[in-house]
Amino acid sequence: MPCKSNIFAQPSSQAVPLYLIASGDAENWLRTQGSRVQNSATSQSWNGKLGQILCVTKNGLPIVAAIGFGDATARSRNRFGAVANIASLPATIFEILDQSPETAQDFALGFALSKYQFTRYASSAAPKAELICPAGVNAQKLQAIIEGEFLTRDLINTPANDMGPDELEAAARDLADEYGAQISVVTGQDLIAQNFPMIHAVGRASLRAPRLIDMTWGATGPNLTLVGKGVCFDTGGLNIKPGSSMGLMKKDMGGAAHVMGLAKMIMATNMPVQLRMLIPAVENAIGGDAFRPQDILTSRKGLTVEINNTDAEGRLVLADALALADETPPDLMICMATLTGAARVAVGPDIAPYFTKDASLGHSIATAASSIDDPVWQLPLHAPYEAMIEPGIADLDNAPAGGFAGATTAALFLHRFVTETTRFVHFDCYGWQPNAAPARPKGGVGQGTRALFQALPDLLNL
Repeated sequence: MPCKSNIFAQPSSQAVPLYLIASGDAENWLRTQGSRVQNSATSQSWNGKLGQILCVTKNGLPIVAAIGFGDATARSRNRFGAVANIASLPATIFEILDQSPETAQDFALGFALSKYQFTRYASSAAPKAELICPAGVNAQKLQAIIEGEFLTRDLINTPANDMGPDELEAAARDLADEYGAQISVVTGQDLIAQNFPMIHAVGRASLRAPRLIDMTWGATGPNLTLVGKGVCFDTGGLNIKPGSSMGLMKKDMGGAAHVMGLAKMIMATNMPVQLRMLIPAVENAIGGDAFRPQDILTSRKGLTVEINNTDAEGRLVLADALALADETPPDLMICMATLTGAARVAVGPDIAPYFTKDASLGHSIATAASSIDDPVWQLPLHAPYEAMIEPGIADLDNAPAGGFAGATTAALFLHRFVTETTRFVHFDCYGWQPNAAPARPKGGVGQGTRALFQALPDLLNL
């Protein structure tokens, strides 16, 4: 199946050959080339250093190019993003030659992701170089990964005035329509009538009604449920955030953006699964109807929750959605959320930590992540910390005092609502690239979705 022309160029006899050369192979490769290439390499001091571009011209037009791939000591993510300098490539079509399908696919993915531009509000110049989808690459899968990642980035990058619960619902409906999925939405007061009290409590103060989005796709295969946190903006509620902490809260629906991107990858490749996607979509606003510190809420599962901080709202809306999913236990349940600052303190912005009680599940995800350079890290569900989320006056505390193990206690909280599903994993993603990096411009970014997409065939025995 050919790659789509909007991301990759169509095959062309005029394409310029492009080589990926490790620094240790640069000298031998140059010996096989003509004097024009050798002289160009000498004049440009090109030696295969990571990301270093050699562009050879004739009559002012490029005739061959090489990009240095570094060596084995190069940092993994930089090797994957060896396309960091594609903006320096001339505006022509390139074709990768003499590479294994694995290396060619990694480069093609990095090349495509580096061309991402968020242009809804202001135009910007994208790199003009184009690439033919490499031979031997699973084009359908590669295209699905790219489009899923672009969807995630677009959703996170869109500000809250244009990405509230209603717009997030519209995006989910567009996704469902594209792939023939079924979708239903419970909105506003109907959340109370249909027993989603914590989703309603968190979102009721906003003029934009809270809702639960429920999408299903696929008629055969194992059951896979994705649950994503859709807090479209988080003021912190009555425990209002300081301005410095509120600045990035348009990305607090990053979990929803992640599961929508992953769902797109799954559906675009016709993965043989029965997929369900649940997104509690709310805005945590300040108003006369806002939920309060010291309120005690009763969840869909019947567990009571003492509210000790209205800024710990993500776990509340997820709890009702997870409880619904757990009522018809899937073969695998995945939760993704921009949940805690503690996760960022633990592993920084580049790594997506995850929690699971299933050792084989955790191992499979880690193996897949390593193979495709999508860094994740398993953090512990330390059972003795369960006491930290038990306030005594209610079954659970949404914000334990003390400041210790914040990511773990949040994950333990969520696990209390998943009692029937045996295979469950929760990702605490950052969803934001603080500074531009190879293949990852500053702004919204997917974390862990490529790893999960890679792992799913193994996890579900497909």
